[in-house]
Amino acid sequence: MSSFSPNSYFDLSEFAYADIFNNCQYVWEVLPKINDYLQSNNLGDIEVDIPENVVLVNKELITIGKGTVLEPGVYIKGPCIIGENCQVRQGAYVRGNVICGNKCVIGHATEVKNVLFLDNAQAAHFAYVGDSVLGNNTNLGAGTKCANLRFDNRPVSVFLDGRKVNTGLRKFGAVFGDLSQSGCNSVTSPGTLLGKGASIYPCANAHGVIPDGHSYKQDGSLVELSMT
Repeated sequence: MSSFSPNSYFDLSEFAYADIFNNCQYVWEVLPKINDYLQSNNLGDIEVDIPENVVLVNKELITIGKGTVLEPGVYIKGPCIIGENCQVRQGAYVRGNVICGNKCVIGHATEVKNVLFLDNAQAAHFAYVGDSVLGNNTNLGAGTKCANLRFDNRPVSVFLDGRKVNTGLRKFGAVFGDLSQSGCNSVTSPGTLLGKGASIYPCANAHGVIPDGHSYKQDGSLVELSMT
């Protein structure tokens, strides 16, 4: 199994849209599949009341599950799926090509596009999440930014044990494995991958591969997290 495989980062056994990862050798290969996957679904099923001042663009391409709360001031552009019992808070900007599982949070002044949120993924405050995947029970601290484009516009590469892997993606933000998290005002460089239970210190500018159970500090060093 590749160390970059989806199963290395996520438990997909309960995720309603796990089949989007079919035939993905590398976890980032899911990103260009999001639009086609959404278009192949029967969208347009909105099972909640829509408050005044919520803007839905391409409403026929938007599905929202039971129990989800949309606060006034939300902007959602289809195609997208937002699962059950989610929160989309005031000022959230959902730019399309978004798939959210259940019990997710897209918070105030948070912008998301071409992203996949597994169950209970939370980007609750002032975040930018583009071309990224947030695993189960992940949490982005306030002000987290997932940069998704290199300054030179070249495809994003990732490195592991000295081996360079070209993703072939011009836009690739970050992958947050299950139970990983970022501190407030942290930034991930394009192609950052956090393993299960990994984290980023507040105000750190993280890049590369952060192994399972490790934390990325402000000086770029890694520290293994205590499990006790």
